[in-house]
Amino acid sequence: MLKIWTDGSCLGNPGPGGWAFVATDGTNTAERCGAEKDTTNNRMELMAVIRALNAARRHCEIEIHTDSQYVKNGMQSWMKNWKRNNWRTADKKPVKNQDLWQQLDAAAENTKIHWVWVRGHNGEEFNERCDALARDAAAKILHE
Repeated sequence: MLKIWTDGSCLGNPGPGGWAFVATDGTNTAERCGAEKDTTNNRMELMAVIRALNAARRHCEIEIHTDSQYVKNGMQSWMKNWKRNNWRTADKKPVKNQDLWQQLDAAAENTKIHWVWVRGHNGEEFNERCDALARDAAAKILHE
């Protein structure tokens, strides 16, 4: 099974942000990252998973490790109701970051995803690597 670690970072929130993922099949490991000039931490957390799933299209079962309760809970608990309520929250407000949630929903289609929450900044190797990649991407775009 392909295992993927994701992370997002934002300098300011809102401000310059970065996303990253590390994927491994146990033999090979790949890293990707990117940045946006004006974004939020939650948007970068979502973007990291979207980019990871889009890169892993040929895999039908994936384990995603994230330190974002926002992403994990959104996918496992909130998404179903948001869709049923025409992308409105329980208190009838529009879902924040709806555009990215819809992209994530599409990217996750036909893929069995096992969600694993990891405590951020706790020494977990690939989570720390994603954090560094995302922060570096955000810092780089800040200086462009």
